[in-house]
Amino acid sequence: AIPLTPESSLHEALDQCMTALDLFLTNQFSEALSYLKPRTKESMYHSLTYATILEMQAMMTFDPQDILLAGNMMKEAQMLCQRHRRKSSVTDSFSSLVNRPTLGQFTEGVASRTSSQPSYGCPPGPGGQHLFLLQDENMVSFIKGGIKVRNSYQTYKELDSLVQSSQYCKGENHPHFEGGVKLGVGAFNLVSLPPRPLPSLGASPTLPSPQDYGLLQLEEGASGHSFRAVLCVMLLLCYHTFLTFVLGTGNVNIEEAEKLLKPYLNRYPKGAIFLFFAGRIEVIKGNIDAAIRRFEECCEAQQHWKQFHHMCYWELMWCFTYKGQWKMSYFYADLLSKENCWSKATYIYMKAAYLSMFGKEEYKPFGDDEVELFR
Repeated sequence: AIPLTPESSLHEALDQCMTALDLFLTNQFSEALSYLKPRTKESMYHSLTYATILEMQAMMTFDPQDILLAGNMMKEAQMLCQRHRRKSSVTDSFSSLVNRPTLGQFTEGVASRTSSQPSYGCPPGPGGQHLFLLQDENMVSFIKGGIKVRNSYQTYKELDSLVQSSQYCKGENHPHFEGGVKLGVGAFNLVSLPPRPLPSLGASPTLPSPQDYGLLQLEEGASGHSFRAVLCVMLLLCYHTFLTFVLGTGNVNIEEAEKLLKPYLNRYPKGAIFLFFAGRIEVIKGNIDAAIRRFEECCEAQQHWKQFHHMCYWELMWCFTYKGQWKMSYFYADLLSKENCWSKATYIYMKAAYLSMFGKEEYKPFGDDEVELFR
């Protein structure tokens, strides 16, 4: 057998993680995890991809055991990344406490590894750090989590400067490294910072906001051919179909969302994630019947992760609310109250609200009474 060089070993790891990601996007969630697990103790990419899938599951279920498992796996992935970093001397460690690392230092430690071990490209993004905040609700853990978020953001900023520097040496797998930087920088600028402030008098109208820069980085990452391209696409779809409404920015760009979604929906026509985003786009466009069909397709596409069903139930509940079909709205609110842990109080309130819309002569399903539910 031909011994693996660092370059070929990294290339093989990236190919295997791409295969696992493909399994995940075709709803083969358990198969993706089983495919990755044997190398999670030795390969940074296997470990991080495995932890990211568990993290997505935990964020959907909010189950304490899922959160603990995903958090522990992400910590193991970070420890593995640390073992692959260039070893620092005592003098280097003391110097890094006094001064931030220079581009030259990063180039020595990273550019030489972009073709073998992109060790600085491994800190988790805001999703992984925010998951740590959910593991323990005490103030010390909250502060520690905040510091980790800050340190991770600072690392990505320095990597962004490195990638744009003339000193940056591109290796064979540099698209994957740069894709990770664009995902991290874009995510932090888009998600971790407050909404864009209103321009003040005399301010330059051409000065880009952090959100503009974050969107640009994610769009560049989404258009590339890297391991993180699909993650950039998913984050952009979340922004265009959810975050713009939550933050109240008014920057909804449905045309861009449809453009991003189309190639992945063609490639994964039964992919639950992409069917869900297709439904969200139809809701925003006001095509409620088309949205209902998409969400029902999403539920039929897979039966392994019920959490995807719950996301669809929530959207279907509101779709039937827009149509004034109170029984169907009640049906999905009732399913959520029995199967999901996000917010039992919200689901029970919605059940009571729908019952209050029934006519006096209409039969109320399951014998529930709105007054008792409101109480």
